Amino acid sequence: MTETKTRQRPAAVALTPAAEQRVAELMAKAPEGAIGVKLSTPRRGCSGLAYSVDYVTEEQAFDEKIETPGGTFYIDGASVLYLVGSVMDWREDDFTAGFVFENPNAKGACGCGESFMV
Repeated sequence: MTETKTRQRPAAVALTPAAEQRVAELMAKAPEGAIGVKLSTPRRGCSGLAYSVDYVTEEQAFDEKIETPGGTFYIDGASVLYLVGSVMDWREDDFTAGFVFENPNAKGACGCGESFMV
């Protein structure tokens, strides 16, 4: 009998340690019933798509699930195609704080950085 080995595929999005820490902070103060944090790419802005990170209360069948040390991170199943190979980071300075994305699929972005196109 031949044993078949399956190779685990890499996650669509890589989270930096700072992003993982921010997920942990969000989950530490999550509303009751939240099972994780979810990244999606709703249609918005002048370039077409935007990044949205929200709490999620139930797992969807086609969502990608990434276990991080601080909690579960989901990627919307319909958004994975736009995000494959991306890196998600959390950055803070004196004036702003937020998730930042390095997305190799983005072909352009609006001037204000609110949205992107693929």
